[in-house]
Amino acid sequence: MTIGLQNKRLGARVTIADVSDALGLTKSTVSRALNQYPDISETTRKRVQAMADKMGYRPLSHAQAIRTGLVKSLGLVIQMADHDAQRPFLAEFLAGLSEGASAAGFTLTIATSNSADQTLDTFRALIADHKADGFILQRTLVDDARITLLRQSQIPFVLFGRVPSHDDCASFDILGEAAIGGAVRHLVSLGHRRIGFINGGSQYTYAGQREAGYIAAMQDAGLSVAPDFMARDAFTLDAGEAAALAMLAPKIRPTAIICAVDVAALGAYRAAATLGLQVGQDLSIIGYDGIPEGAHLQPPLSTFAVNFKQAGQSLSSLLIRNIQGAPAGSLQQTAKAHFLDRGSVGRVPTD
Repeated sequence: MTIGLQNKRLGARVTIADVSDALGLTKSTVSRALNQYPDISETTRKRVQAMADKMGYRPLSHAQAIRTGLVKSLGLVIQMADHDAQRPFLAEFLAGLSEGASAAGFTLTIATSNSADQTLDTFRALIADHKADGFILQRTLVDDARITLLRQSQIPFVLFGRVPSHDDCASFDILGEAAIGGAVRHLVSLGHRRIGFINGGSQYTYAGQREAGYIAAMQDAGLSVAPDFMARDAFTLDAGEAAALAMLAPKIRPTAIICAVDVAALGAYRAAATLGLQVGQDLSIIGYDGIPEGAHLQPPLSTFAVNFKQAGQSLSSLLIRNIQGAPAGSLQQTAKAHFLDRGSVGRVPTD
């Protein structure tokens, strides 16, 4: 029986020395393995972690912070005033972040704010109190003051999104432009030529990317981009409805509408009902996000679904690697959204 297991049974705290004795490794090797140092092989790291878990080893957070300068926590500030701050996918996103952090021995520190100014104040307080070693910045902005603050404070961070003016940052993003371009091509294959696009908030970087995907795919298909068939800043149900009603009012109107966010697509459904149009027959609609409500519409919404849990896991992993010394510019990943081809898309209606 090892000393470590004896201590555990007696109620004593298991130490690194106990783990090293059980494995026949030096304390330095065990410590470096548990702290994810790159000079330790993956085989040794897994072996050490498995024994530490078996023996119930848990580092003392204050001692670890003194030794390494880390509190082993990732920070996230949620701005509750955002239009979808409490939507169901937030739970999936948080679960992914937490699992990704936990896999490397980190925890997740979450704070909330009610405005952009309060968000910055919250970041300053978390930094001053050393509550986190780095931060996840979700929903990146075209002009993002959070990036400026964290860079000035020399605090690691990772973007959920891409900001062209900060292309050397660690980041993870879904290729929204590819999804919107794919939506155009799918509609064209069904005979559609008049395709509208309702974009989200212009302050977010995703809006420019998705609009670029729409324009490029329309041009590639030899189709003109009519200004009357484009709308911006529709990221609520009411705004989506208003944008769709404006597009559909003229005699020559779109036979299909692509929405940069699913919530706007819900509004487009409501607009279609107001005008007596049958979604999927008279008007095709494609969304983006994969929110649960879309599956319960009649007909169900065709949309590009995002795996928010996987996104959270990837963001945690990238941020931890940055905290441990990997250059931010080398930590950039993207993924694709998955198209759910459901009942809201059909062949172009005959005039």
